[in-house]
Order: sequence, then structure tokens, then C-alpha cells
Amino acid sequence: MNKLFVLDDGFVQYIDHMGDDLDIVNAARQSYMGLDAQERPDFTEGDEKLLRMLMRHKHWTPFEMCILKIGIRIPMDAWRQFVRHRLFSINEYSTRYKPAIDSAQKTAANEWRLQSDNNKQGSDGILNHDVGDLFSHQESTLHQISRDIYERRLAAGVAREQARKDLPMSTYTEAVVECDLRGWLHFLS
Repeated sequence: MNKLFVLDDGFVQYIDHMGDDLDIVNAARQSYMGLDAQERPDFTEGDEKLLRMLMRHKHWTPFEMCILKIGIRIPMDAWRQFVRHRLFSINEYSTRYKPAIDSAQKTAANEWRLQSDNNKQGSDGILNHDVGDLFSHQESTLHQISRDIYERRLAAGVAREQARKDLPMSTYTEAVVECDLRGWLHFLS
């Protein structure tokens, strides 16, 4: 299972799928052929044209016939935005049962973005490098202090569910995420 590495310590990993291109075109044909559409065993050139037409005209319902399951490692702050889409079946790594992943997303000095003046959800431009360097150093210090406190709590016997409460939102989590192909296409767009 190959991982596609993203950010500084994240990844996306294919796990499994159910269904294929033939399932999508057969579902589309269900609209006018009924169950006879399900008897088509081979994917043909005509099926490829139908599949492309479905995509081009955004006829998404047949894409619900395929399911894709992936593994993901993502910082908690980005994970919160991910799950807000409410499309997925999720099983997340539990810091109630295991220690938190010892990794937090780091921001390089030249990656501190400025808030956009005309887009409340966006950024526009990069912060001055010297100021970014200071923030990156402070970030590293904060991560280390938070992790040290967390590990001292665990060593003292504090319950994991309480010991974790002050870890930064940049701490990575992992999850298995499953969704139909229509949902993935919607999410990615």
C-alpha cells in the first residue's frame, strides 16, 4: 500500500475500493434499461464515452455505486475542516487508547501566509521572512513544551483522555476514511 506523502509528516494511502467504471455506467443505464443494464460484463468503448459524458455533464448519482477507502495522516486543525463535510464513514486513531502521534505540523519561515483582505477564508501573500523565522522558532518551542507536558502527565498516570487536552491543533492524527466516489469528487472539487 503506497503512501503519497503530503505536508511535513502527513500522507494519503489507498486501502481498498468496491466497484469500478462498469458499475458506474451500468448504474447510469439502469435509468433506461432497468436490471438488464446489470448484465453487461465487459467495459466497452461505448461505456468509456458514457462515463466521460456523465463526468462532463455532472450526472453524479451513478458514481455513488463505487466506494473508496483511504488512510490519512493529517494535522488536527485540517482534520476538523475535513470532517465538516459530513460525507465520510470514519474510524480515527484514538488518543484515549494509545499515546498521541509524536508529530506536529511545522511551518517554515517562508510559509507564514497573510490573511486576505477580501476573503475571510483565504490568504494572500507571505509574511516577512524575519518575522516568519521568529514565528517558526516560537512554534517549535510551543510544540516541544506541549509534548513534554503531555508526556509528563502520562508518566504520572494521568488518564490519556485528559493528558491530551493541551496538545496543539497541529498534532497529527490518522484515520481510515470511506466514501462513495460521488462524495469524494464533491469533496475534492
